[in-house]
Amino acid sequence: MKPYLPLFLAALFVASPAPSHAQAASSQSLDGIVAIVDEDVILRSELDRAVANITAQYASQPGQLPPREILEKQVLERLVMVRLQVARAADSGIRISDAELQQAMNSVANQNRMTLDQLRARLASEGLSFDEFRENLRDEVTIQRLRQRYIQAKVQVSEAEIDQLIATQQIGGPEMRLANLQINLPEGATPDEIARGREKIEQIKGLIERGETTFNAAAIRYSQAQNALDGGELGWRSYDSIPPLFANVLRAMKPGQITDPVRGPSGFQIVQLEEVREASAQKVTQYRASDIMIRTSDLVSAEVARQKIQALRDRIAGGEDFAKVAKEASDDTLTRNAGGDMGWFQADQWGTAIGAQVQQLADGGLSPIFQSDVGFHLIKRTGMREQDVTEDNRRNKAREIIGNRKADEEFERFLRQMRAEAYFESRLGA
Repeated sequence: MKPYLPLFLAALFVASPAPSHAQAASSQSLDGIVAIVDEDVILRSELDRAVANITAQYASQPGQLPPREILEKQVLERLVMVRLQVARAADSGIRISDAELQQAMNSVANQNRMTLDQLRARLASEGLSFDEFRENLRDEVTIQRLRQRYIQAKVQVSEAEIDQLIATQQIGGPEMRLANLQINLPEGATPDEIARGREKIEQIKGLIERGETTFNAAAIRYSQAQNALDGGELGWRSYDSIPPLFANVLRAMKPGQITDPVRGPSGFQIVQLEEVREASAQKVTQYRASDIMIRTSDLVSAEVARQKIQALRDRIAGGEDFAKVAKEASDDTLTRNAGGDMGWFQADQWGTAIGAQVQQLADGGLSPIFQSDVGFHLIKRTGMREQDVTEDNRRNKAREIIGNRKADEEFERFLRQMRAEAYFESRLGA
């Protein structure tokens, strides 16, 4: 599984769909309960399937997995967090339609360069249920929607904050691939608990540095972060997208090296620098064009709209000014008052139909009539340029960095609070 599922799905795939209360009640005599979460239960069969999925992902590297009892605790905690988030989303009125779910499934298949049928066959070949995959993906999309809704209400980024970040940090530049390993501390940890946490992460770091284990294997075995079962992988980050305390240390490190333990809001963590790469180029091709659009509707059939725009094209081909015709007749309210001028844009910024036409035209060229999902169009290309978007990208990157930091902090706080407020009873080993 792991090589062809995207990281977010690999992380979630351990979660099994929640049984209804009726299903749980009818099966409890045959299927033990391993945990109670609020008014719901997690069954032994769910945990076993989840552990089996993780084991399948690491079938070629079984030595990276911790002992069964530790793995069960890690997977159970993830099942609990998924269950709590999905329940909170349901209480908030979040629903994922079948159409949205189908789109997400197609996206997963496309990312892995497969058709949906090929993905189904691949899952079946590894003994994994497509129906379970589908419901787990619904949970993942639900959780993403919950996170989006929560941070939209909590996170705002001002232009002043962007200016300040740009003034104090170099935005852009090299990127690095990171992994982390975290040992959690309870809220209001005592000095003894803090000392034990520090000692534990120091011991783990020592194991890695002596070559007794790899960082990723140690993360799977010991880390208490949400990404533990992914080997602690954090993906590619720019230096300016992580907390300055880590960034300053990482700048002086070489791939393979590990930071000293750092205490954060959730506990102690160490970070490994895995790879470094230069940032991609920041130039894009932009086009300028003018547009006339005749909208189709219940009152204007496709044939009537086509005839109307053909008449407009004939007028322009006969010498009338494009801008004058656009102001008189175009249904595109965004461009009509400007004589159809769409400004500078990247090829597909106005949709794939317009993008395909504008790329084929020469400057000054008039397109044939073509159809989009809103009506029929006629465009005239007026320019093309290679544009340096470094400054725009810097500001967008700064906005993203600040937003992501705030979002991560807010949502992590939200998850900790939700977990602390939930009723949880583990029956593992009972």
